[in-house]
Amino acid sequence: MTTPHTAGGGTPEITGLLLAAGGGRRLGGRPKALLGHRGRPLVEHAVAVLRAGGCTRVHVVLGAAADEVRARAALPGCVLIDNPAWEQGMGTSLRAGLGSLAGTGARAALVALVDQPGIGAEAVARVLGAYRSPASLVSAAYDGVRGHPVLFGSAHWAGIAATATGDRGARAYLREHAEELVLVECGDVAEAYDIDTEADLTHLE
Repeated sequence: MTTPHTAGGGTPEITGLLLAAGGGRRLGGRPKALLGHRGRPLVEHAVAVLRAGGCTRVHVVLGAAADEVRARAALPGCVLIDNPAWEQGMGTSLRAGLGSLAGTGARAALVALVDQPGIGAEAVARVLGAYRSPASLVSAAYDGVRGHPVLFGSAHWAGIAATATGDRGARAYLREHAEELVLVECGDVAEAYDIDTEADLTHLE
């Protein structure tokens, strides 16, 4: 029997999966992982959020400037995965990240994006709290609209990997399995903006 996660307790059965490969094309080619936020690279902030929310294990998918990210960001204890196909879109990073979980004993992956600093530990904890089994499929929602983070039980990994292409990630799979998807409202504790353009940089501190 699987014990449901409770916020703050953490469980090794659920691995945080941070997608941090983006090259920041609309940001003049500045890799998103290395954007500064609160005095440190954004990838460090995102890992800290996952851990504070209850992910005791974190895998990070790198792509753009991966060597520089490894050199400049302090990511102790993280499993770092290089995605050489990152320019083909987020789907490749999702596939690489899920692939890295094979044989780890993880029963679910909680997927977060490096460029959403408005989503903090409380939203992560709420999504983790909805985990029940490897068949779980859970997403944060903002005013009822699906967003991140998203939790994929291991029973779904093969299907997601088979359909994750381009920048669509798991969108097609989630549409096909909408009846199984549990939405957890997080709009009261998080803001789901992305850092995509120069104007968005005002969200960074």
